[in-house]
Amino acid sequence: MSTITIRMLASALNLSPGTVSKALKDSYEISAETKLKVLEMARKLDYVPNPYAGGLRKHKSKTIGIVLPAINDSFFSLAIEGIESVAQEKGYHVLIYLSHEHYLREAAILKDFGSGRVDGVLISVACETKEGGHIRDLIRKNVPVVFFDRVCDDVKTAQVSTDDFQVGYTATKHLIERNCARILYLSISESLSISQKRMQGYQQALRCYDMPVSPDDTILCMGDAGQMENIIRHALSTVKEGDKRPDGIVASVEKLVTPVYLACDSMNLSIPEDVKVICFSNMPLAPLLCPALTTITQPAFEIGRTAATLLFKAIEGKDFDIAKASITLPSVLMVRAST
Repeated sequence: MSTITIRMLASALNLSPGTVSKALKDSYEISAETKLKVLEMARKLDYVPNPYAGGLRKHKSKTIGIVLPAINDSFFSLAIEGIESVAQEKGYHVLIYLSHEHYLREAAILKDFGSGRVDGVLISVACETKEGGHIRDLIRKNVPVVFFDRVCDDVKTAQVSTDDFQVGYTATKHLIERNCARILYLSISESLSISQKRMQGYQQALRCYDMPVSPDDTILCMGDAGQMENIIRHALSTVKEGDKRPDGIVASVEKLVTPVYLACDSMNLSIPEDVKVICFSNMPLAPLLCPALTTITQPAFEIGRTAATLLFKAIEGKDFDIAKASITLPSVLMVRAST
């Protein structure tokens, strides 16, 4: 999909580019009838005004865009620091946009980026994003895109992530070795690649230790913190006849930490005596929680820095095939009192 320009609109309407430009700016020099024709054609061809067009004829915007699902997560805060460390070296500005986990918001942001606002995009997709058509549309407009952490597997472009399957396995193995007999896996999405890979690692560890793999033990936690807490409390209290009570939790993202601790507290379940807890988290306060939280800690700064480095290789037009670039960085198990 090529970017629709004023010249293309003018050709489709058999008008001069100057007339089309003035019509789009609502100039008094252009008749209402002509303005209407121009606006209708602009809508039909999905024309997006480019506020940077004049400056981009000879120069780039010197700006990159970052699209995140949330900002109140220590992983993303550290990743932004890594990205900015590279952007500053390159003399670039950074625009940060939040999807708030919504697909439509994410798609609208990328459509706006297609106007020439940025020279490249780094994105960690929303939990609602199930396919990458909107991302491919941006790439077809010659805007390079690099995934970091959360990826969309049906889009062929660079991605930088951690070894999600392996650390899902490691987290579960750690709980099994701490004598947990029934382990819950808490997820925030049924479609996110990282959630699926971590879950697959969790399931593989159970199989390796001859423990049952039950769909009832994979819990989808959606909504705000209060709703998540209620879901977790229900999962911890639901025991079928002949089943063991859950005594271990693998929480797949940091936002689940507070709901897990509050749910256990409200049920008078002691961590780690009654329930052992491990979470994927970079939160600096993990050692200060009561009890201190065992975590799978991702190399967030390095993920951000590596993703930005790949993006600038594409922006600078070096001999670089962005579609084939995929880098996996290892995470680390940090054992603390919660397990």
